[in-house]
Amino acid sequence: METDNTETKPFVIERTYNVPAEKVWQAITDKDKMRQWYFDLKEFKPEVGFEFQFYGGSKEEQYLHLCKITEVVPGKKLKHSWQYDGIPGESYVTFELFAEDGKTRLKLTHEGLESFPKNRPNFARESFSKGWTYIIGTSLPEYLEKA
Repeated sequence: METDNTETKPFVIERTYNVPAEKVWQAITDKDKMRQWYFDLKEFKPEVGFEFQFYGGSKEEQYLHLCKITEVVPGKKLKHSWQYDGIPGESYVTFELFAEDGKTRLKLTHEGLESFPKNRPNFARESFSKGWTYIIGTSLPEYLEKA
């Protein structure tokens, strides 16, 4: 059984990719590149205050995600809010890049998951864990290998 500490602890995943940090930065900030491994974003600019949205979720239920860039350190850090249209709760996603001997370590932190409704399986911590593990652990590295 999870304790309150675990429920409020941010979800963190780290992966190291065998490509330079600039290539990973482009993958997480260029909407055309993002469409190939992330979500279908109509518009995206890595600028504080820029708002973007996309649909995502399970096969059974799709949700409109409403996001706003809150912090940018070019080539190193991108943070944005993550909310759902018509659903209470607000969280934040942070991508941090660390150059390490020609490789790049990406650290993704998703905080505030406990603010979403507890009675919906798609908002369970386990659902976010599965989603981010696939995106950061499978989808992004497959894209980076091809790009």
